[in-house]
Amino acid sequence: MPCCCPRLDTCKVPVPVTPILLLIYICYLLVGAAVFWALESQTEVEQSVSFQQDKWELLRNFTCMDNRTLELFIKTVIGAYKSGISPEGNSSNLGSWSFGGSFFFSVTVVTTIGYGNLCPSTAGARAFCVVYALFGIPLNLILLNRIGQKMLSLVHRCGDVVGKRIRRQRLTKLVTSGSALLIGLLLFMLLPPVLFRAVEGWTYGEGLYYSFITLATIGFGDYVVGRNPDKQYPNWYRNLLSVWILFGLAWLALGINAGADALEHCRERCPCRRKSKNQAAGEELMDPGGEGSLCCTKQSEDSASNETRAMDQRDADTSESSGSDKLKHEQ
Repeated sequence: MPCCCPRLDTCKVPVPVTPILLLIYICYLLVGAAVFWALESQTEVEQSVSFQQDKWELLRNFTCMDNRTLELFIKTVIGAYKSGISPEGNSSNLGSWSFGGSFFFSVTVVTTIGYGNLCPSTAGARAFCVVYALFGIPLNLILLNRIGQKMLSLVHRCGDVVGKRIRRQRLTKLVTSGSALLIGLLLFMLLPPVLFRAVEGWTYGEGLYYSFITLATIGFGDYVVGRNPDKQYPNWYRNLLSVWILFGLAWLALGINAGADALEHCRERCPCRRKSKNQAAGEELMDPGGEGSLCCTKQSEDSASNETRAMDQRDADTSESSGSDKLKHEQ
């Protein structure tokens, strides 16, 4: 089918794939936050009020609890904690399923961190969580891969620019890659514990442990941000942590891509690799059973057939000449 544009090569416009993916990713997180907020926020309030009533009734009526009553109370506490309700304090609304909390939960779903301290309790939210994760996890992997590749190409570009100026491109690429990894280590692993120490009251070691467990997508759930009922958390806190998780995982993707490129470069420069390549090339030229031998065999067959045709033509010419001489002699 002919193209309607006479100059197709000049009318091509580059599509910014990575910004479009990032926009789709943010919109997807916002949609998930809105749905989880709508499905779980009212249930959280009801469960929190019910838990506080049960706790005060238990403390008022049972001064000496038997074993069964204690087990029932423990089950109630575990169920409340899994629903996002803290058993500490007297607050009936911790905000785990507010819009900010739902947005943070959506991030933990698509990044497969899954702390385990919070889960949907309604049937609609559970069904939506399955569908949401089914499409959100591949989208997250694609976006992280794209961001990691863009960051790696930016690092290589900076290395090329600096390397051309000082005429040491190989050393410059190595230095720029190492600097990018060290800067990412500082931003995503070493500095966040300072924030956690100021907001959460953790020690620096606990904050560093939480940073590693989160960015490695292990998510044990023993340390989770925003879970202390005695603290008033700012509204920007969990949103900032969501951005930190996204770009921290992209930094890990950058490190993985840089490591893969370094291994491939070392493999190409290995003397054993070069020797094997040269040996393989020699075998292709000298192997009697390879494609080269087939070509030689075909050429020899063609030359033999041409020689046979030439001999037949000479015999035919000789017979014709002898026949004409015989006719002349008879005349």
